[in-house]
Amino acid sequence: MLSKVVLGVDIGGTYTKLGFVTEQGKVLVKAEIPTEAQKPAQNFFERLHAEATRLFQHIKTNYELAGIGLGAPNANYYKGTIEQPPNLSWGYVDVVNTLKQWYKVPIALTNDANAAALGEMLFGAAKGMKDFIVITLGTGLGSGIVANGQLIYGHDGFAGEIGHTIVVPNGRLCGCGRRGCLETYASATGICKTVVELLQASDVTSELRLVPVEKLTSKHVYEAARNGDKLALEAFEKTGYYLGFKLADSVAHTSPEAIILFGGLAKAGDFIFKPTKKYLEENLLGIFKNKVKLIPSGLPEGETAILGAAALIWIELKK
Repeated sequence: MLSKVVLGVDIGGTYTKLGFVTEQGKVLVKAEIPTEAQKPAQNFFERLHAEATRLFQHIKTNYELAGIGLGAPNANYYKGTIEQPPNLSWGYVDVVNTLKQWYKVPIALTNDANAAALGEMLFGAAKGMKDFIVITLGTGLGSGIVANGQLIYGHDGFAGEIGHTIVVPNGRLCGCGRRGCLETYASATGICKTVVELLQASDVTSELRLVPVEKLTSKHVYEAARNGDKLALEAFEKTGYYLGFKLADSVAHTSPEAIILFGGLAKAGDFIFKPTKKYLEENLLGIFKNKVKLIPSGLPEGETAILGAAALIWIELKK
């Protein structure tokens, strides 16, 4: 008898990751293809199908496909669609029906941060938790909120946009068209903007002055902080302030047991965790103080996105 396996797919602006995952969270085989987001969506899904078929050849003697889970920007869980995704020129795509031309198994999709939350719940740091929030700190800030053991989708499938809550009224311009969104301050992009502002506002010595502004990345800021660079350390302090300040509001809404920081900027470790925890505690309502854990992802690096998408469909199959 063949064992069941699911296909987990994470659609990114530049690359798409895919892999076949067991119910225990073992990634049997995985691959990566260029998304080529400027081309039509049909082209992408044909290439995705071809790569998944090629990958499956390695395991088909022992496994059968039980379902497909996808994480993607602006994915709507209820409709099975991707709608006006940033970084992809697709407009509106009916993902589930597109894939059904090749597959006769259950298919589900959600946004990448929601997928990350489900991955943590099934395979990672939130195992056994019923109330937690995952914050993804990448180019932007994504979030997935789990309350009473359920991922919060809201009435239209788009709930959980903590990155687009306002932290500075009339502040930095956000890609969404509004000003002062949290993700313009607490993200890989946000910390670079903070560094530029600090460089312009003072003449303090910093190795970051040697990096051309257009080439500055959060990795530069992290390396400088590791070297004890005062300006880099101040940038992390400010980033942690904005993040902790807003997460105190999120705690008031859902009273989570833990907040999990995930993604590129979270890899800075204590440089981001310590100030975030400090300002979170400072701004919490008294009844919540010292109750909320701030922890890193428990998923293996390099497989997090695939495991999140796989967790989505494993949870659907168990319903």
